[in-house]
Amino acid sequence: MANKVKARSQLIPYVVLIIYVVSNYGGAVWLEVPSTGTKCVSEDIKQNVVVIADFSVVSDDSNPQTSPNIAARVTSPYGNNLYHQENVTHGQFAFTTTEAGNYLACFWVDENHKATTGVSVSLDWRTGIAAKDWETVARKEKIEGVELELRKLEGAIDAIHQNLIYLKSREADMREVSETTNGRVAWYSIMSIGVCIAVSVMQVFHLKRYFRKKKLI
Repeated sequence: MANKVKARSQLIPYVVLIIYVVSNYGGAVWLEVPSTGTKCVSEDIKQNVVVIADFSVVSDDSNPQTSPNIAARVTSPYGNNLYHQENVTHGQFAFTTTEAGNYLACFWVDENHKATTGVSVSLDWRTGIAAKDWETVARKEKIEGVELELRKLEGAIDAIHQNLIYLKSREADMREVSETTNGRVAWYSIMSIGVCIAVSVMQVFHLKRYFRKKKLI
C-alpha cells in the first residue's frame, strides 16, 4: 500500500506537467484559402476570455512578390464584427469575448489580387492562458525562473478548472434541452395516437351509417 501511495505521489509532478503543456500548447495552423470563396475556422470559447491571433500569407520563396493580398474577418457567435481588414498580407487581432459560443475567423483572396491557385495562410490562434503576456507579468511583478514557471502553472491549472466548470454548465444546458425535447416528443406521440384513434372511430361510424343507408346491414 505504501509503495502505491509513493508511486502515485511521484506521478503527480508528471501529470501536472502534462496538463501545463497541453493547456499552453499553441502552434500555428496552415489554411489553404481557395482562389474563389472563403476559408473559415471557428473555436468554441467561453465568456471573458482573451483571444490573440496572428495571421500571414505564406509567400513563395522563389518569388515572394507574387503573393496575393487577402481579406480577413472575425465575427462573434451573434454575428458581430470583431475584426475586418482587406488588402493585407498579414495582421493581428485581439479581443476579449463578451459571450460564449463559436467565434469565426474567415479569410479570402482580395478581389484586386485574384490568384489562379489557392493561398496558404499561417494562423496562430491563442486563447486564455496561452495568450497572456508573461514577459510583462514577470517585469511588473519582478519574478523569474522557477517562480515564473510556477505562476504559469498556476494560471494553467486555473484555466483548466474554469474550462471544466464551463463544460459542466454546457452539459447541464444540453441535458435540459434534451429532456425538454424528449418531453415534447412524448406528448406529440400521445397526441398522434389520440388523433389516429379518433379518426378510426369516426371512420367506423361513417361506414356503419353508409351501410345502413344502403341497407347492407
